[in-house]
Amino acid sequence: MENESLNMDTSTVKELTAESWFELRIYSFKSEEQQALIEDFYSLAIPVLNTLGVNPVGVFNDLELSLPGKLYVLLPYHSPEHLSEVSTAMDNDTVFQESAIAYLNAPANAPAYERIESSFMKGLKNFPHLMAPADKKAIFELRQYQSASEAAGKKKIEMFNDQGEIDIFKRLQFDPVFWGETIIGPDRPNLTYMVSFDSLSDKDTKWSDFLEDAEWKAISAAPEYANELLVSLITSTLLISAECSQI
Repeated sequence: MENESLNMDTSTVKELTAESWFELRIYSFKSEEQQALIEDFYSLAIPVLNTLGVNPVGVFNDLELSLPGKLYVLLPYHSPEHLSEVSTAMDNDTVFQESAIAYLNAPANAPAYERIESSFMKGLKNFPHLMAPADKKAIFELRQYQSASEAAGKKKIEMFNDQGEIDIFKRLQFDPVFWGETIIGPDRPNLTYMVSFDSLSDKDTKWSDFLEDAEWKAISAAPEYANELLVSLITSTLLISAECSQI
């Protein structure tokens, strides 16, 4: 049967542009069977996504697996239009649709997952693209800084973009994966990012180094960047790569 995804305009698959956009999908599941079905789906989907310019794709499980659980999928796009083009191409790819039928056509009495929560983010100008660490990492930390107002959220982003906070993370070898401002999704306004570590002890050491860093102390000491003014909630989720992940 003809693979109709080849009809997609090749202009969709672009070189790195000045900015990138990220979709973070969080799947909720109640059983190991659902978890396996989602991961099997992405084992099939990732090669197709790569062909369409979505590369690399990250798939992550919670560090401490439990039921009910969650699975996290990180997808980079060149633009909002690219996301739409990729979605249409995959819908029209009959070979892919048939291979993934167990997931795509799972019945209501045996669903592939419970729900999907999606956020769409714009990469920060000082770290616009998704970057897979050069070496395989054991631990990934997904962090989110929620703000009480849009103005406070923009001010927090200013710390990363214009005051050098991202540069501190890079200098201290946090091996960052992405930074994004959430444009669409829950718990807005928020800034979301991911860093990576060789081990839990490596994570603890690097965060200790960060808090003692002279540049960080100088930035955070400025009254206009006080946490109590800019951040209403910080969340941290520790993750590990799924077998099919490219990150």
